[in-house]
Amino acid sequence: MKRLHFLCLLLATVAPFSASGQYLFEGRVDTQFIDGEVYLSMIEDYRKLSGVYHEQIIAKVKPDSLGYFLFAGTNLPTENKMYRIHADTCKETDQNLSHITGHCENSEEIVFVANNTTTLELPFSFEQEMFCKVVSNNEKTKTFLKIDSLKNDMRYAFSNYRSEANRKVNTEKWFSILQNYGEQLQEPLAELYIYSFLSDRRSILHAYYLSDLKSNAYYDNLLARLEKQYPDTQYTRQYEAELKSDRFLISDTSEPENLPWWAYLLGAICVVSLLGNFYFFGNNKKLKAAQHAKASLTQQEQTILDLILDQKSNKEIATELFVSVSTVKTHINNIYKKLGVSSRDEVKALYT
Repeated sequence: MKRLHFLCLLLATVAPFSASGQYLFEGRVDTQFIDGEVYLSMIEDYRKLSGVYHEQIIAKVKPDSLGYFLFAGTNLPTENKMYRIHADTCKETDQNLSHITGHCENSEEIVFVANNTTTLELPFSFEQEMFCKVVSNNEKTKTFLKIDSLKNDMRYAFSNYRSEANRKVNTEKWFSILQNYGEQLQEPLAELYIYSFLSDRRSILHAYYLSDLKSNAYYDNLLARLEKQYPDTQYTRQYEAELKSDRFLISDTSEPENLPWWAYLLGAICVVSLLGNFYFFGNNKKLKAAQHAKASLTQQEQTILDLILDQKSNKEIATELFVSVSTVKTHINNIYKKLGVSSRDEVKALYT
């Protein structure tokens, strides 16, 4: 009878909505979440897919005594976007902190694709687990669960043998499997969901991702699909910016290996020649400009600049400052921009 009452309430809630577009997300949580709250979030930063972020939350409800909940309305965008439903039992005094840090210990979540006309049901699975089954009128809504299933298969393959050889073989294999599967789904947001996993800087897969980015046309093709289907959206802008940033890291790392020795010699001769020609006329101006630019650097950037001038490599700088090499590269990129240069040689030329 309580379930029937819930359905009647659901129909009464959505009946006044315009037939031109309305969404309805309903589901059930297990007993440990009945006294908590259920949140609906819109995700525009695909690096924040998992967790609790206050700025993403657009609605919250309390489940009924049987654990049923629903979200319904007409205020979602008409195009597909990423959404998350999560349930937690954070105490009122802890909620603000949890939603700022993005972490709540006792929580369950599901991420999916939806729009303003999507109907979504989250019934218990055959094993009576919550958020493990999706019933929807939007086929795209189910794609993330399918991808998660593949990711679990991938983790199992990696765990069989923990050798370096097994990791290399499986990494190449599963990159190809996931990318091909994502493309077959014909939903660029699903491909972004995969990309966020494969390119995660905290993952052991990140090094292979950078090497794959050098020669695999998949990434540019995905950008083209995003620009076609989701033009002028945060998803597309974020993805394009990340590709540019990662390609800068690749080029910065590979430049010394790709150039022949005589290119450095030729570059040194050119630098010496230019310095000789302009020393007497531009020395004072150069020194003033260099000091002004250096003053705009942060304390950390000035420290890294001094280490560069001391002929320290990126790895040596990272070791000395107790930070990662990628962090050092980011700081060096900022230094280049502020000083108006594009290489270590140009940096050294400013202060010699």
